[in-house]
Parts: sequence; C-alpha cells; structure tokens
Amino acid sequence: MSPFSLDSTLPVLSSLPPEARDWLTALPWEQRRYVLSLCHLVCATPSAQQAEFLDAYTAEGLLSRIVDDTDTRQRVNEHLVGFRSQAEIDSDTVRKYIRQVYVHSVQDARQRPDLYLETALMLMGSAQEHSSVLSYILGFEILKLLFAMSWEQHERLYHLQSNQDDFTREYIRPVQQAHRRHGIVIPKDEKTFFARRDYFIQQPDIHPQRLIGLIIEAFSADKIIELGFSVLRHPNAIHFDYDYIYGSQS
Repeated sequence: MSPFSLDSTLPVLSSLPPEARDWLTALPWEQRRYVLSLCHLVCATPSAQQAEFLDAYTAEGLLSRIVDDTDTRQRVNEHLVGFRSQAEIDSDTVRKYIRQVYVHSVQDARQRPDLYLETALMLMGSAQEHSSVLSYILGFEILKLLFAMSWEQHERLYHLQSNQDDFTREYIRPVQQAHRRHGIVIPKDEKTFFARRDYFIQQPDIHPQRLIGLIIEAFSADKIIELGFSVLRHPNAIHFDYDYIYGSQS
C-alpha cells in the first residue's frame, strides 16, 4: 500500500457508490486537496448559495437527460393539453422546475441544507429518478388548475372521479384549506342552506408567483410527484371534462 492510499472501508468511503469510491481512493495527493477544498466550501456556504451552486452544477446534465426522454416528455405534454394547461415541457420549463424541486425538497425537510445535495444526488442517480422531475411538473401544473378553480368547479370535478372521497381528501380539501387560510376564499353562511353563497362561485385571483408558494406550502414534493406519476401511469387517474367543470355557474 502506497503512503497516500486510502482505506476504502472507512465509514465515509464505504457509503459511496463503488465507482465514486474507486475514483476518490485513486486520486493522487495533489488532487485530493481540491476535493477537500470543495467539501469545505460547500459546508461553509449558506444554504441558499449551496442550492445555487448545486443547481448550476447539475442542471445541464439533468436537463439533457430529461429532454432526451422523448417518450415521457411527450406523454406529459399530451396530459397538459388534456388539462388545458398553458405549460409546455420545453428546456426553459424543465430548467425552472429542476431548481424548484431542490427548493421544495428542502422546505419539506424544515430547512435542512444538506438535502440540497441529497436531492441532487437522487435526481442524478437513475432514469427513474430524473423522470420524477417530469412527474413533478405534471403534478404541479394540475395543482395550479385546482388552486385557480372556484369551489363550485371543485365540486364538479369531484363528481367526475371514480373514488370521490380519496380525491377530495388528497387534493381538493388541502387546496380549499389554503384558500381559507390565506383569505383567498372567505366562506360566509356556508352552513345555511338557503344563504347566498357568493364565496362558492368566487374565482380565485392569485398572482403566479404567490401561487407557487401556496402549492409548495400545501403539498410536499413527494405528493406532487406521486400525483403526476399516477396520471402518467393511469391516463384516467383524474377524470377531467373541461366543458362540464367550467360551464355556466350556478
């Protein structure tokens, strides 16, 4: 064993993938200090700057892999058209959402800065993981539609679903709770059957940037990925009839 060789059974090294461990242990002394410098900088940098660095360092590779996944990308675009979404899975949209997945994952974990790196490693790990970005995009765009619907439109959407209770609990109720919590929809006399229920037909007016924050607050990143994945896996996971949902109000 040379004076500078590393013991690959060290706890830190043994947790690395074999390819990474072999590369790291084979580095000459002069290059090991570059690795240590990078480790020091990442650990000492505020979380927002860590996110910026990791996003810049990984996004181009992730973007190319996602754009090359033409089958999944095409299916996501078809679903977006079906939901009458204005979004399109182009490079700019994917690039924006890659960073958003990083930020969302950290907020889910109560500002644990290390999860920026953990999420980056996850997304770079396999075809299944990088395709989860596309599932996240689809799920997020569907939730944008739900947040922009009136409660009457929610009711119409709910009536279309085969499993109405689950759909209400998982998606409609969290959206309406966010509407209430942030004063977007303020129910009045909701328990009085014959009362004039203006709030029920009120069309939410939410600034696009605020809308992103509301969705991130109401739903975890994993929940959004699950929603998008379920629609990709089962085309009728959400029954959507635009004319019925957005027809003339009561």
